[in-house]
Amino acid sequence: MIALIMAGGSGTRFWPLSRKDHPKQFLKVSGDRSMIQLTVDRLLPLIPLNDIYIVTAANQVALVHEHLPALPLENVIIEPFGMNTAPCIALSVQYLLPRYPEDTAMIVLPADHVIKDTDAFLTSLQTARAAAEDKRLITFGIVPDYPATGYGYIEAGAIIKEGIYSVSRFKEKPDQATAEAFLKKGGFFWNSGMFCWTLGTIREAFEQHLPRVAELCAEIGKIWQTAGADADISELYRQMPRTPIDIGIMEQAAARCVIPVDIGWSDVGSWKALSEISPRDAEQNFSNAETYFKDAKNNFIQSSKFTAIIGLDNLCVIETADAILILPKERSEDVKLVIEHLKQDGPETLL
Repeated sequence: MIALIMAGGSGTRFWPLSRKDHPKQFLKVSGDRSMIQLTVDRLLPLIPLNDIYIVTAANQVALVHEHLPALPLENVIIEPFGMNTAPCIALSVQYLLPRYPEDTAMIVLPADHVIKDTDAFLTSLQTARAAAEDKRLITFGIVPDYPATGYGYIEAGAIIKEGIYSVSRFKEKPDQATAEAFLKKGGFFWNSGMFCWTLGTIREAFEQHLPRVAELCAEIGKIWQTAGADADISELYRQMPRTPIDIGIMEQAAARCVIPVDIGWSDVGSWKALSEISPRDAEQNFSNAETYFKDAKNNFIQSSKFTAIIGLDNLCVIETADAILILPKERSEDVKLVIEHLKQDGPETLL
């Protein structure tokens, strides 16, 4: 088995700590290791470092080498610029096919997720490898513990074998009532954004369902073959459709299945989500700095300065050298409004 870690995102929902020159996957959000380091760490008991690949944007290559100095240089696959997950994965498959047999199982996962139960995670990968050898496209469904409205859902169909189910349908992020109905009915799982297949199976899936992507990758492969992996492929890559792998492949494919997992997973997609996995005191407050709380509950503080919170609940307060973010936890997604403002009115140095 080989692993592909997608690490090219910008992590804008973690502004002001996450910036375009130092995005979320390179932050230490849960311990003294960055998220990309933790992602590699949890794979190593099963997959050697030489068989772990990082696909990232050109402007983040130096950060990858800084955080993973033992990773071979040729194990970093460079996107000229971000184009969504289907082009990213297709480009990586094109890069890997000359290096591995087509029946090689491949796990694909983001660089910025938290997984607390590593043993259960590795067991699920071994289950997925067996399913991939049957030429199936596997996604991992997180067993939900509350009716989340921030995740897409996967509805499981018939059982294929123990721990593996066909996919009945994918559902977009639901409203509260629909999410509650999903949990009551059962058989619905959060879409984790993690996948497994063989190199040959996913290549065939691109040829069938996203033929334009497959054609462009074949042209890129010819350039790499003659001019090397450092050749400029930006003109071809710019023509890629900006399609997620879920929509482009998984929603179309016939031989798709889901493996439900309970692995202590979080995509840590917002400050509120990070607060939920961080250690808290008796009043459910978290702070990484010296803090005075008075009549204050359920607050999340990231600061380098002494911070006092009096008579306020359910806040996120994030302080950096040049910016401060203060917002209710329930409006964590509205960080995007700040990003939109800065893109339009600046200063761009804050992005």
